[in-house]
Formats: sequence, structure tokens, C-alpha cells
Amino acid sequence: MELNSIQRVFLIGIGGIGMSGLARYFQHRGCLIAGYDKTQTALTTALEQENIEIAYHDEIDYIPFDFNEPEEGTLVIYTPAIPANSLILSFFQDKNFSLKKRSEVLGIISKGMFTIAVAGTHGKTTTSSMIAHILRASGNDCSAFLGGIATNYQTNVLFGSNEMLVVEADEYDRSFLTLHPDIAVVTSMDADHLDIYGDKNSMVEAFQQFASQLKVDGKLIYKKSLPLKNGLTYTVDGNADASAENINIKNGSYYFDFRNSQTKIENIQLGIAGIHNVENAVAAIQTALFLEIDPQEIKAALKSFLGIKRRFEYIINTDQTVYIDDYAHHPEELRAAITSVKELYPDKELTVIFQPHLFTRTRDFADEFAEVLNKADHLLLLDIYPARELPVEGVNAEMILARMQPSLHTKKYTVKEALDYVQQQKPELLLTVGAGDIDKMVEPLKAALQDV
Repeated sequence: MELNSIQRVFLIGIGGIGMSGLARYFQHRGCLIAGYDKTQTALTTALEQENIEIAYHDEIDYIPFDFNEPEEGTLVIYTPAIPANSLILSFFQDKNFSLKKRSEVLGIISKGMFTIAVAGTHGKTTTSSMIAHILRASGNDCSAFLGGIATNYQTNVLFGSNEMLVVEADEYDRSFLTLHPDIAVVTSMDADHLDIYGDKNSMVEAFQQFASQLKVDGKLIYKKSLPLKNGLTYTVDGNADASAENINIKNGSYYFDFRNSQTKIENIQLGIAGIHNVENAVAAIQTALFLEIDPQEIKAALKSFLGIKRRFEYIINTDQTVYIDDYAHHPEELRAAITSVKELYPDKELTVIFQPHLFTRTRDFADEFAEVLNKADHLLLLDIYPARELPVEGVNAEMILARMQPSLHTKKYTVKEALDYVQQQKPELLLTVGAGDIDKMVEPLKAALQDV
């Protein structure tokens, strides 16, 4: 299906961050948009306010009339997270509609455009958003599909006036293999999504295939030590083709120097916190230099970059109370978030509320979760958020607790118990982490901390 022939789009799983970006993109192109999601969220509410019709019942009676027959120009996009027995999905399959995964549609959109694709088990959302912001702030413009809500723009999709495209390349379900970028960035390749890949080796092979799909004369940028080749490496720790040096913290902000073989940019102030975000910035800077953006414009853009919702996002930041919310749901992401918080506030006791995401991920990484969560002074552990999965026998949040060091300050909590704890104890430094529905706790926690 050619992009210009698409007139009507129905999205199954429209509430996902990537799917909602496609909904907004096609609406911007003048298409009729509708969709289904099982849960109403702040994101689906925002889409409805943008005049997009959304059903919340997996029943064919809720499919709009315009999508009852597979007419020419009608596209149905679905996320792999949708159950195979979905009635709405089955309806479109049985009627022989043109169905495509989100990743396939990104492949159609990026065809013919200069594409910058950022992949990685973590770091890709922030890095791709940094690149898009540098392009926008330096007057070069771009379109972008982002895996989070960019605070500078309050959206997850940007519409540019040129043929430059920045896209977050998702490794789940091997989705990123539909892309053939001009510049590819790989931020990390830690074992994840083993329910899809089976083992880490299979996942690594998929990343290697992604990196091999560059267009002729394309450029690869990847974190040092990853099992890739024929590209430019970057790091914040040691020597690489591009690196951060003289990293320091002043008044809660990270400063660093960037260096590669040709360019040095000194005293860069990063608009967001975290040593992991300094590393993301190194990759974004190198990408911008490949695009011949002026180093001083890059420096100014990074200072004005405000980050992504739920990526090391400050909810409260006062002398008395600091509350940070983060999407971290993999042990290495947790490590980065907790390490950065402790670097910023070494004299404060850290309370962490963590919601494990997926039974399989909890089973596969229980030891690693326990090891990194031991770094918290107080841990409030919630039940596992199942997302697309059915329960796995014997797998629960207690698996993590059983592997942790014995402590009076670590235990399992319900959501209500966690809220009550924060209301009563008023922790001076609070971090909430998880990719499930823990975001629903943010406003109640904020209110509890501010209630004096």
C-alpha cells in the first residue's frame, strides 16, 4: 500500500505510545481515524479531544460504519500486543482488510525519507527525542515518531516540512527490521523480551541485522562494547570514537565536554539529569555532527532539552522533597535511574516504589532486580503488572523479595498501602519506577507529599 493512497485508518491498540503517534500522523495527513483500546488512559482521552473516535469494548458492534467493509484506501494497523483472539482483530482479518503492524507502517512512511533510527533495549526514547530537538532547535526541522511525550513539544509525533525523519526503532517482535535507515544508533542490547526471542543470542542477532540494513553510505553509531562493527562507538566511560569527559554536577545539573577525532564541545549543560542521559547525549551529538549541525547550536539545544514524560521526570523538586518518576522496567534501566538519583542527592535517604512489568521479565531477571533494588534505602514493591501476559505459575513479586538482602525497610505493598506509607512517612527522596499503570499513582503521591 502506498502512503498517498491511505484515506481511512483504524488502529487496534490505539492507546499505545507508538500507535497513538501513528494516529496523529495520519490525522495530520487528512485521513479519517478511529481505533480500539481496552483501557481508557490520559493518552486515549487526549486523542478523543483531538476528535479521534475510540472504542473500549472488544466487540464488532463498536466498529464505526466507515470501517465495516474493506474499501480501497482503508488501512488497519495493529500492535503485536493485541491478543490473537481479539474479536475486533478477527473481524478485520476475516473480511480481508489490509492489515499491517505498526512497524510495517513506519517502513512505508520512512521510504524515500532521510531516516535516523534509534534502537536499543533502553535509551532509545530519550536519544531519539534529543536528536529531534537538536534538529528543531537548530532550525533544520524534522518529522519524528517518539516513544514518549516530549516535554518541549507535549506530543509524541512531530510534523516537519522537509524529508528528515527521526524514528524510535522498537526491537519488540523484531519490529525494527522493517527500517532501512541512513543513520542508525544503537544504545544498548541487554537481554530483554525473551518471551519473543527465547535467548539473548537471538536478540543480538536481530540487532546485528538491523545495523546491517543501513542504506548505501549510511552511518552506524553504537555504544562501545556492543557486539557490532563497521560503525562509530561512543561512551561516557573510557575511550571510544566519541566520548564525554569532565562530567560533573553543579546545582543539580550535569555538565560535560564532548570529544571525537575532529570536534570538541566544552562545558555542555544538559537540560535533564542522569549519567545515562549524558551517554544518550553523546550519541545525539555525534548524530547531529554527521548532519553538519553547528557545535554551538547543538550545545544550546541540549541545554534547552526538557526530556520525556516518565523518563527521570521531576514531579516535586524542592529543598525539602524530591520526587522523580521514571519508566524503568529492566534491571539495567533501574540501575541507571537509582545510580543517578544517588549521585544527585548523596545525603538523602532514597525510597523506591517499584512495579515489576510482565511475569516473564520478572522470572527471567529476578536475581538482577533484587541486586539493583538492594541499593534503595526503603523499597515498596508492588504486584506484577501483567500487560499482555497471562499469569505464570510460581512467578510473583515475592520472587524478587526472596532474593534481596534481609531488611526491615523492604516489603510488598498494595497500591493503597504504598500511598498510605508516603502520606505518613513523607520521604525526602522518592523514586517511582515501572512501565505498567504505576503512572496512575503519580498525582496521588504528589498530593500526599505536598499535604502538610
